[in-house]
Amino acid sequence: TLETIIKPILEEKYKDQVRVIFRPQVQPWWASSSIVHEASLAVSHVAPNVWWQYALALFRNRTSFTDIPTSTLSPIQLREKLADFGLEQGILTQAEVEEVKRLLTLRPEGKGNGGLPIVTDELKYCLKYSRQNSVHFSPTVLFDGLIVSEVSSSWGEKEWSEFLKARLE
Repeated sequence: TLETIIKPILEEKYKDQVRVIFRPQVQPWWASSSIVHEASLAVSHVAPNVWWQYALALFRNRTSFTDIPTSTLSPIQLREKLADFGLEQGILTQAEVEEVKRLLTLRPEGKGNGGLPIVTDELKYCLKYSRQNSVHFSPTVLFDGLIVSEVSSSWGEKEWSEFLKARLE
């Protein structure tokens, strides 16, 4: 919806009036969700200019990374698969993939990090932000920092156009 409906409306009618901030929202009932979001954050650090393409590719291929297809993979194997996915999709270079893998590598334990990858700290920040704003599901839309509860995943162009017009015109 963001790419196919909201973005075109914003570019056509409200250019430079709205800044979209996309924050990861882990779905805790999917065991693979945290690792998928960590990979996305790693790509955003290594290749920010192509992060959105990577995110869109993940959305298009999301069923490849849900619990059943990833159930036989260890967390380390899943992190590797997600990094390699960027190369397979023609989005990342081999050097970028290696740097993504570095960011997804388990660290030596210390300073309270539990041995988790570097990007886990950023994911924790996103989750804390969500919790403080009572974000429990996706999509959750905040406008001017406040949750807009009437937004629905079923909205199409008409509903988004009306929503944006009411707030921006």
